[in-house]
Amino acid sequence: MRRAKIRRLFVALACALLGALACAAEPCRVAFDIGSSGIRAGASNSALTARANIDYLAPLAAGRGLEETLPTTVAALRDLPRQGGFSGECVRVGAGFSAWRFALQQDAEKLATLLAEIEAASGVAVLVAPQQAEGTYGHFAARQVLGERLRTSHVLDIGGGSLQLAGERNSFGAPLGQKIWHRELCQAIRQTTSPTCALQPLSGDELSAARALLAEKLGDVSTTLPVPVTMTAISRPITQGVWPAVERLLGEADEHKLLERTALTAAIEQIANLTLEQMTTRLGISEKYAAYLLSDMLLVEGLMQATGNQDFHIADVDLTNLPGLLVDDRTFDWARNYGCYLDRLRRLGLDAYTSDPASCVR
Repeated sequence: MRRAKIRRLFVALACALLGALACAAEPCRVAFDIGSSGIRAGASNSALTARANIDYLAPLAAGRGLEETLPTTVAALRDLPRQGGFSGECVRVGAGFSAWRFALQQDAEKLATLLAEIEAASGVAVLVAPQQAEGTYGHFAARQVLGERLRTSHVLDIGGGSLQLAGERNSFGAPLGQKIWHRELCQAIRQTTSPTCALQPLSGDELSAARALLAEKLGDVSTTLPVPVTMTAISRPITQGVWPAVERLLGEADEHKLLERTALTAAIEQIANLTLEQMTTRLGISEKYAAYLLSDMLLVEGLMQATGNQDFHIADVDLTNLPGLLVDDRTFDWARNYGCYLDRLRRLGLDAYTSDPASCVR
């Protein structure tokens, strides 16, 4: 009885926070958060999260589409509920984010065919989520985990394929995740898209060019969001990469976990002209993580510039899109009308996600 009351309170809270998203009355649901680097699964009747690592960006970057990921995707969708111990005959739905949006842009018909094959083999209807929906899910998850500790208007989440500045009422998103932004810098400055591209060392002119390129790509921030906005950064490229690197380089720690723009710019100037080997030695980190550090720093600096921020908060928490997905009725309604969804995906693209499943012809 106590658990049932807690569940009802959770759903009521979800209704208040998600606003336009309808609220769930399902006794049992399983959701799959399918990002650029893998799948995370959760259930309405469990507090556990099960994970599988799958690189969806690599085949897309090579122009091959996502067809080669079919076996591993199906295997993960079948196995993750067992790993998580999710019990019961639950309704299952997945949402694909940045990598799946890229695949949709490349070939909507091919992606719809692949999604039909995934559903037939795994029993999971996978939808392609728009950037705005991802922002809504991100802010909802942050509010749920951080509670009163979330004192800023927006949450900054940088993934492999996209970034989100997620707010309760408005969000900004762009295909400028860690790997995508690094690749774009390599293409602009080193004239290569090789995944082994080394940006450093950067000359002063190259550093200026990188900043100008980012300012151009973030030009829509001021028209999308009511700047200035305040930000809490929650993703690992910042909390476990940029933030500790700035502290080491400047030899100081902020007990309030505030990253100041002046400190970040000073750190960038210290490492921009170093080779990758020199930087790894100076910071004591592996080349795997160092390869993206400078591009991550420039991305964060550019976001602070675009949003009018002199600093932002750091919160090292593990957030997923699962809480929002699990209470979003529309996604589960689409699981029951999946053929109609795929038809609309072919015709409407991303707008299929926010269209009304009830309007499908029975």
